[in-house]
Amino acid sequence: MAAERLLRILSLLAERDGSGVPRLCDVAVEVTAVSGAGVMLFADGRPQASLCSTDDVSLLIEEAQYTLGEGPCVDAHRLGQVISEPDLGGANCARWAAFSREAFDAGARAVFGYPIRLGAARLGALNLYRDQPGALSDDQHIDALVMADVAARAILTAQVEAASDHLGAGLDGDMNLWAIVHQAAGMVSVQLAIPVADALVRLRAHAFATDRLVAHVALDVVERRLRLDIDE
Repeated sequence: MAAERLLRILSLLAERDGSGVPRLCDVAVEVTAVSGAGVMLFADGRPQASLCSTDDVSLLIEEAQYTLGEGPCVDAHRLGQVISEPDLGGANCARWAAFSREAFDAGARAVFGYPIRLGAARLGALNLYRDQPGALSDDQHIDALVMADVAARAILTAQVEAASDHLGAGLDGDMNLWAIVHQAAGMVSVQLAIPVADALVRLRAHAFATDRLVAHVALDVVERRLRLDIDE
């Protein structure tokens, strides 16, 4: 049964572009029958980039997790286990106070995080969302597990020939937003004479305090509409 699921996923990827990497999220939605999907890459335990997303809601879910540092992908990567929240609007949903509000307002009603790893290599997480509350079926869950394994192998294959400080070919799907964030962090680092890592923290803190996405704050910094103060 697992072999049949794997063959179906690989066939769908091959039908789309032959490489597998750029269409991972599209195939994830098709095989699991959810509303949308995203793949987030991590480094040093922190979200670094969105590899792909299928729609505006899944992209916002990725951005919100990057901004807030919480959500299904963050927990799935950190804990190394599947994270399921079948009812974001439920009275008992208090797992991620800030993220749940952002995701719910965007249109998500249930979210699921699947760790993307291969052996000891922990690469990121697959995020699935539904626009109606409800848990995934057993078949959907198994398909998502296989999809996460395929994503891990695709990411490692794409990265194997790249320089250590560059992403491999095909791993730059939604990187324009993240590039702006890192550019803004570099500017804040120079302006405030602080390490880039601290500048990223300040950008996230400002985004949280002003109830905005970090990508939007970063764009204001890059286009010089916003300058963070040393005491902020």
